[in-house]
Amino acid sequence: MQYFPLHMDLRLADVLVVGGDGAALNRIELLLAAGARVSVIARTPVPAILDLAGEGQLRLVMREFAPEDVREAALVIATDDGGSEVQAVSVAARAARVPVNVVDRPELSNFIMPAIVERGEIVIGISTGGSAPVLARRLRERIEALLPARLGELASFAGQFRDAVRAVLPDFGQRRRFWERFFDGPVAEAVLSGDQRAARERMLPLLNRGEPRPAEGGTIMIVGAGPGDPDLLTLRALQLMQSADVVLHDELVSREVLARVRRDAERIHVGKQAGRSGMTQEEINALLVREARRGRRVLRLKGGDPFIFGRGGEEVEHARRHGFEPVIVPGITAALGAAAATGLPLTHRHVASGVALVTGHDKDGEAGADWEVLARSGQTIVVYMGRRHAARIAERLIAGGLSSATAVAVIRNATRPDQTVATGLLSDLADLAAGLSGEGPALLVVGDVVRLARDWAPASLLWTAAW
Repeated sequence: MQYFPLHMDLRLADVLVVGGDGAALNRIELLLAAGARVSVIARTPVPAILDLAGEGQLRLVMREFAPEDVREAALVIATDDGGSEVQAVSVAARAARVPVNVVDRPELSNFIMPAIVERGEIVIGISTGGSAPVLARRLRERIEALLPARLGELASFAGQFRDAVRAVLPDFGQRRRFWERFFDGPVAEAVLSGDQRAARERMLPLLNRGEPRPAEGGTIMIVGAGPGDPDLLTLRALQLMQSADVVLHDELVSREVLARVRRDAERIHVGKQAGRSGMTQEEINALLVREARRGRRVLRLKGGDPFIFGRGGEEVEHARRHGFEPVIVPGITAALGAAAATGLPLTHRHVASGVALVTGHDKDGEAGADWEVLARSGQTIVVYMGRRHAARIAERLIAGGLSSATAVAVIRNATRPDQTVATGLLSDLADLAAGLSGEGPALLVVGDVVRLARDWAPASLLWTAAW
C-alpha cells in the first residue's frame, strides 16, 4: 500500500490551488464543499473560477507561481495548467513540508485525490495509487449505484441519537447489538424512504425499551421487479434485494432478476400460473407478517409494478393492520417496458393523447373492462392478462365503435431475450393472440400508435424480436 487512506478536516484550512483550468475547477469545488479557504494562482483562469472569485468564495491571484506562495498553506494542489510551474510547485511544497498533489503526476505528489462517493457525512474514497484513475472512476460509478441516496441522512439521524442510546445502554455490547438491529430495521428503512417523521416516531419507543427484541427488527418490503430484464430494476429495488432475508416472489419474476437477490436469502415461490393453483393472496399476506414477526427482512418481489394489477395494495393494507409499515418501491410496469422494447410510443401527438391500462379479465375470469367506453376514448389501450379473452375484447371494442382496422400488437415476455411480438389489425387480434407461441405473460396493445413501432406490419405477422 503506497498511499495511506486518510480523511482530513479542511474546515477553515488555507489551501492553495495553482492552475485555472477545468481540472483545477473540479478540485476547487470539492475544497469549497469541505469548508476550506481556497486561494488560486492562475494566469488565465476559466470563467467559472472568475465567477467564484467575484462571489467572494475564493481568493484569486492572476500571476506566475512563486515558491513563497506555499508558506501559509495547509495543502497544495497544482494542475497541468501551471505548465512548467508544476515541478517548481512540487519542489517548493515538499521543501516547506506541505502536502502537495499535482494532478495526474503521481511522481510529483505526496498525496493523491481519490475518486469520491459522497452521501452527506459518509464519504468513500477510491484510489488506484494514481496508476489508473479511469478505473477508480468506474469503481465509483458502481458503488454509487449500490448506495441509497439518503444514506447520509441515515448517518445523520443515527448521530442525533448516539448520546441517548449510550445513556440507555451503557454496555458497549448492548449498544452494538442495538445499532446492528437499527440499521437493519424499520426505523432505518423509514429514513431511507424519506419519512423522517415516521422514523422519529418509531425511534423513541425503541429507545425507551432499550435492546430491541428480535421481532421488533422485522421489515416488510413490497418491491416491483419490472417486466423481466434485470437491467430495468430500479437502484432501490436492487439495494433491498441485496438486503432481504427471505423473498416471496411471483411467477412473473424472471430467473435473471431473481439472480440479483442476495445469494443466501431464502426464496419462496408464491406465484400462480394460468390453470394451476398456487398460494392464495390470504396465505401470502399471512406469510409476510409471520416472517416479519420473526425479525426478518421480508421482500415481496412482484413482476412489473406492485400497484398495477399486482395486488400490492392488499398486501400493504394487511401489513398495516398487523403493525408493519411496509417499504414500497415501484417497478417499471410491463406496458412501459414493452413500449420501449418495441419502439412503440404509448402516446403520440395527433394519434393518442392518453393511455389506459386495463386487465383482460375480472375476478370471475371474464373480460371485465368497460370496452365500449374505451372504444370511444381515443386512448391507447394496453390490456394485461388478456390473451385468453382476445376474441371477446376485439368484439366488444368493435361493437363500441372502434374501427376494425385499428392497429394492434400482442407482445409476449416483453424486454426478455425470448420476447415475441405479433402485429396486425384489431380484426385479427384473436388470431394474433392464438398464434403467438410459447409461455409467458402477454400484453395486448390496441391503438394506431402501434403503426409507429419499430417493425410495424400492415397485415398479421408473427416475428421474434432479435435486438
